[in-house]
Amino acid sequence: MRTSRIRTAALAAVTAALALGLTACGGAGGGSKAAGGDNAAATAQSRSASGGDGKGGVEQANSGGATKEGARSATASGGTDKAASTGTTAGTAQCRGDEMLLTAVHRFAGQQGDHLLVTASNEGTRPCWVTSYPAVKLGGDVDGAALPHAKKDNPGGEKHLTLQPGGKAYSAVNLFDYGSNNHTAQSFTIALRGADGHDGAFSSVDIKGEKPQFSWNEADVLNWSTKKPYDF
Repeated sequence: MRTSRIRTAALAAVTAALALGLTACGGAGGGSKAAGGDNAAATAQSRSASGGDGKGGVEQANSGGATKEGARSATASGGTDKAASTGTTAGTAQCRGDEMLLTAVHRFAGQQGDHLLVTASNEGTRPCWVTSYPAVKLGGDVDGAALPHAKKDNPGGEKHLTLQPGGKAYSAVNLFDYGSNNHTAQSFTIALRGADGHDGAFSSVDIKGEKPQFSWNEADVLNWSTKKPYDF
């Protein structure tokens, strides 16, 4: 009986030892799973970091930021280009007569739309601006009043039109000849207007082209523009 009890106790001890071993193995396996879960979580975090705060994420963020900044720059650049054509930029001065080449051509002589096309070219080395419409006195009446602004002209003459070196602006003197009591000339005097509306120094301009002589009873002037008026 004692032998049987001893064997039974021994078997129980072995069984307990095996149970403890299996429990330990199960614990190790659970620990491995937990470690695997932590590793998976770490991997996910690493991937997330790589996609967000990691190198790839930084590059993407930088790329996105650069795109936005580029868009803003392009918009600003675009604002700067528009201002260069229809507004003054810092340091840009008014165009002076001695740096401008002023020419005129008689167009559509004897036809409807008869006018003098006036071209102002910036012959200087720096940008400058013109505004409003040129002061024009037809013929030799230099002491008379300058022609009025055309009532049917497009608005916007109060803006500054900036001309880069070599750039050109156009105006037109509209001629109305009713066939009696008219005036005839082949030249006129012209001056640039300042921002305060005052006229600069007048200079004489000879008419170019096949028909330099022109006649008028009444006449008026268009604002400066980057496009030729009545270009048809």
